[in-house]
Parts: sequence; structure tokens; C-alpha cells
Amino acid sequence: MDKFRMMFQFLQSNQESFMNGICGIMALASAQMYSAFEFSCPCMPEYNYTYGIGLLLIPPIWFFLLGFVLNNNVSVLAEEWKRPTGKRIKDPTILRYMFCSITQRSLIAPAVWVSVTLMDGKSFLCAFSISLDIDRFANSSVIQGMSETEKLKFLARIPCKDLFEDKELREAASRYIKCISQACGWMVLLMMTFTAFLIRAIRPCFTQAAFLKTKYWSHYIDIERKMFDETCKEHAKSFAKVCIQQYFENISGEMRSFHRHHSKHDSDNEDEDTWKSDEEKLLGIRAQDDMNKVLWNWHTCKPPLALRKEHEDGEKKGEMNGNINEEINGFVKSHTHDVEKKEWAVYYSKV
Repeated sequence: MDKFRMMFQFLQSNQESFMNGICGIMALASAQMYSAFEFSCPCMPEYNYTYGIGLLLIPPIWFFLLGFVLNNNVSVLAEEWKRPTGKRIKDPTILRYMFCSITQRSLIAPAVWVSVTLMDGKSFLCAFSISLDIDRFANSSVIQGMSETEKLKFLARIPCKDLFEDKELREAASRYIKCISQACGWMVLLMMTFTAFLIRAIRPCFTQAAFLKTKYWSHYIDIERKMFDETCKEHAKSFAKVCIQQYFENISGEMRSFHRHHSKHDSDNEDEDTWKSDEEKLLGIRAQDDMNKVLWNWHTCKPPLALRKEHEDGEKKGEMNGNINEEINGFVKSHTHDVEKKEWAVYYSKV
């Protein structure tokens, strides 16, 4: 369990590696699902094309939407897009970068499904068997005397081994359509690889500064959201702990005072330390209305991305306090009068 916990924490801390792993798993799952899928063409002119094209397009759409669902950055993108402007300006280039990054990862599994399907050729054969020119593969005497409807029914049975009698004609037609299907599959792979190469190679040459800026601020938005959630969790935990402790103190005050007399000083010091740490984690927010106001303000008006230097502010405040103290001391010294000292002589007589 410790190993799985460490692995999960590593994946959470490395969001990009985690999402790349999810995309790889989805790609393998799509290939495995296709291999386990039992393809059965209806072998009817009315449904062959719909079944073949549907098998080629509908699962990739499902994998594409599933990639958006499993990507945690989708919620970050939606929040950043719909949030009020407030004191922080929304940059459309950052939103565009986040959307493109999510889309690229979500397209991996659909691309694998389309490639595997075209390489196999079964769906392509089912969809386009009725469009074959039968004269290329057999004598015209095979379909001589058939009506147009009978010809379509005859061609629609080519993908089905059990329903088509002429095995030589079926083998020739199947090889011809599968050859076209595999050619389309390689063309799709070539186009996707070439497009990815252009995006990787050409984009940094023209917009490197803008790319670095958008990448930095997109990472910042993701990290800020995570840290805000962690801070809220810590505050809620401390708030609940202090609330429960105060409840039990109010209910059983006498029992608590009785136990304090008999407890050791070490335990009292530990309780005080834990109490101080919980109080610090509350950050001065000790009421439900105040917390609701903080959360509402965070949503409606996020703070501007301009940090102040606390060290310099402290030095300036120290200098100002020192100057004020010097002025006050000077003012006091200038308004105090010097008192003249007088000498006194005392004589004692022994008489």
C-alpha cells in the first residue's frame, strides 16, 4: 500500500506525466477493445455502410470525450474562462494553450482506434462492399439477369463468409478493399505524424517567448488552484478540530478541569502546541460567514498578480519607526530645562 501511495503522490505532483500516462493507457485500451470486439457485418444493403462508418467514427468520438472527462485541467480551463475579471485580467492565449494541450492528449486514443480499424479493413469492407465494380473480379455472367436490388444484396453479402457462395470472388474483393483501407490508414498516420512534427518543430521558432509565457501562466493557474484547495482543506480540518474542542470544553468543563490537575506538564505543553498550530492554520477566520465571504471574494475577485516585498516593507516600517522615535526623543530633549545645581555645606558641632 505504501508503494501505491507513493506512486499516486508522484503522479499527482507531476500532472503532465500523469496525463501522459492516462493517454497511453487509453491508447492501449482502444487497441485492446478493438481486438476483443467481435465484428459482425449485417450484410444488408441498407445497413452495411452505416455499420462500417459508425464503427470507424463513433468509438473515436467516445474516446475523445473520455479524454476530456479524465483530464483534470478541463475544470481549471472552465473556471478560468467563466470567472469574473475582477482585479486579474483573463488572457485568451493562456486559455487557448490549455485547450490545445487538452485536445492534443485527448486525440491520441481516437487516432489509435482509427489507425487500427483501417489497418484491419473489416469495417471498410463492410461499408464499401456495395460500391464494388464486380466486372473487375469476375465475369459479367455472375450478375447477369439480376435486378439492381438483387445486385446490391449480392454485393452486400461479400463480407460474410457463410452467406457468400463464390469464395474466389469474395477473396479477391476483400483483398482489394482491405488494400485501400490499409493505404488510408497509413495516410492517416503519416498526416498525424507530420502535423505533430510541424507543431513541435516550427512553433518554437516563431513564438518562443509567447509560448514560454503561456506555458508558465497555465502551470501557475493549475498550481494555484491545487494550493488553494490544500489550504482550504487544512483550514477546514483545523476549524473542525477547534470547534469540536470548544464544544467538549463547554459541555464537560468540570471534567476537563479535574483531569488537568492530574495530568503531566509535558502533555499540557503538547496540547498547547497543537492548539497554537491549529489556531495559526485558521488564519484569523473563525466564523462561517467570514469563510463564505472569503470564498466568494476568491471566486469573484481574485487578487492581482503583483506581489509586494514584505522584507522591504518591514525595513521601511522600521526606518519610519526609528525616525519617529528620534523625532520624539529630540522633541522631549529640546523642551526639557536644565536645572541649576546648588552646593550645600553642613557643619556639625561636638559641643
